[in-house]
Amino acid sequence: MSDRNALPNDAVRSSIRNVAIVAHVDHGKTTLVDAMLWQSGAFGAHEHIDERAMDSNDLEREKGITILAKNTAVKYTSPDGEPMIINIIDTPGHADFGGEVERGLSMVDGIVLLVDASEGPLPQTRFVLRKALAAKMPVILVINKVDRPDARIAEVVDETYELFLDLDADEHQIEFPIVYACARDGKASLNRPADGTLPDSENLQPLFTTILSTIPAPAYREGAPLQAHVTNLDASPFLGRIALCRVFQGTIRKGQQVAWCRHDGTIQQVKITELLMTEALERKPAESAGQGDIIAIAGIPEIMIGDTLADLENPVPLPLITVDEPAISMTIGTNSSPLSGREKGSKVTARLVKDRLDRELVGNVSLRVLPTERPDTWEVQGRGELALAILVEQMRREGFELTVGKPQVVTKEIRGKVHEPVERLTVDAPEEYLGAITQLLAVRKGRMETMTNHGTGWIRMEFLVPSRGLIGFRTEFLTDTRGTGIGHQVFEGYEPWFGELRTRATGSLVADRAGAATSFAMINLQERGTMFVEPTTEVYEGMIVGENSRADDMDVNITKEKKLTNMRSSTGDDFQHLVPPRHLSLEQSLEFCREDECVEVTPTRVRIRKVILSQTDREKSRGRRAKS
Repeated sequence: MSDRNALPNDAVRSSIRNVAIVAHVDHGKTTLVDAMLWQSGAFGAHEHIDERAMDSNDLEREKGITILAKNTAVKYTSPDGEPMIINIIDTPGHADFGGEVERGLSMVDGIVLLVDASEGPLPQTRFVLRKALAAKMPVILVINKVDRPDARIAEVVDETYELFLDLDADEHQIEFPIVYACARDGKASLNRPADGTLPDSENLQPLFTTILSTIPAPAYREGAPLQAHVTNLDASPFLGRIALCRVFQGTIRKGQQVAWCRHDGTIQQVKITELLMTEALERKPAESAGQGDIIAIAGIPEIMIGDTLADLENPVPLPLITVDEPAISMTIGTNSSPLSGREKGSKVTARLVKDRLDRELVGNVSLRVLPTERPDTWEVQGRGELALAILVEQMRREGFELTVGKPQVVTKEIRGKVHEPVERLTVDAPEEYLGAITQLLAVRKGRMETMTNHGTGWIRMEFLVPSRGLIGFRTEFLTDTRGTGIGHQVFEGYEPWFGELRTRATGSLVADRAGAATSFAMINLQERGTMFVEPTTEVYEGMIVGENSRADDMDVNITKEKKLTNMRSSTGDDFQHLVPPRHLSLEQSLEFCREDECVEVTPTRVRIRKVILSQTDREKSRGRRAKS
């Protein structure tokens, strides 16, 4: 985070406000930004704009979450008639994308904290608020979805105050204004409505005026040399790499020669060939930009996040952007299965995979790529399972075929002892599942911190759990709570190694030969466990075709065909009792994996397989491990 607030300032740009909207997943950030854009007249009357216009990524729309931090500019006329520009950064609500949040906060002077009127503050709320308070930013609290039938507005406000105190907010930060809103209807009010009712205002005017009065205008020093911080990267087929910057000091112009202060400490003279500024959702050409403006510049092919564009005569770089260290890692390599290259995968070589991972590093500061013993496999470290699964999903949609290893935790040595990452897990579930949840987390070395019963039949529990104990937790949790439980986690810190943890309680059904799965074989095998494949699916030796009901693995012949005779069976082929297979998504497949298993990912299929495909070689490997 920049130390810009420590600089002596003698001027402000009163016509600009830079604000980030932060919240937990699904509390309504993107919906609120949509409503602000519409009410500011950003879209024409006949212009077709999709819902959640800020979620432009296909994966964001499918999953209903924000993955990439984005910016927009809202034009607004203040009550005294002055034209204003409010630059809004819409940040992800999931801690796995914390690198995006931290970069978003480096561009703004204050935050709008959105909290659901029923769910209250959740782990990701704590995560983003902690970052904002550490940067000494003012906060506006927006209680959203006040019209929910189960809204409990007064309690949620009290819980938010408790969260501020828990995070050691100072006396100025804790005196925050509160706005009550229904983002879906585009209404906000400073007056607290009754639970389950809409605000008494017809628009978002109270929110706009609160932003103007609470978020400080960008401050700068008169006559200071240029300083613009690169906080994000984009690309254009016409302009090449585009750097998104905030101008902290001075003025930058199109065609200007500036000093490019690189992250490795070197300084190079470059020319600004294109300067763009955001209006609503579009970038439009501009001739110049000043203090507080958020801009996009082109013409520097190798510019990186954290670099500074400075005055040529007096180049002073800003501090590099730092993010929390990764907690989860997995191996990503080329597809080494017998079916490699046969399923629309156009990118199957190690060089293409490595180039793609290197490109991801350019725009994702929270990711690390490390070499492994194998030349066609790399260790990728990130903030969580979801962030890494999103990367794999993006690569598969681009035509890559990959082998992805089981997620592992990234340990560190502190005072001579191995420490592992710990997550704060918040669980909401019907109270009848209290015993099942505590038992499930006890075997994963989780310890309960708090438990709250709101008197609605639901309970909220907070646990501290080692990160590796939560790998594969979600599937079991949803099964034990019959799909009603809601769980969210956020990185808490490092603690000494917890010791041996119980992995998946069930084994795998492993195909012992190549061929096509048959209904005849599957009818006999479904008594042993749950199948993952359908009849006629092509399988190979070492491919996992189901989950064994017992703890050990079982090698099975899923390609067995019925012997044909001229005798008629009294019952016939009773295939109508074949149980439909359980189809696993990419995330579920990664959760299912054990240490000796991995996931094969192609543009059309996701398969789970043994790392060592041959049954004989697996037996030899087990024997060697037993002797050692």
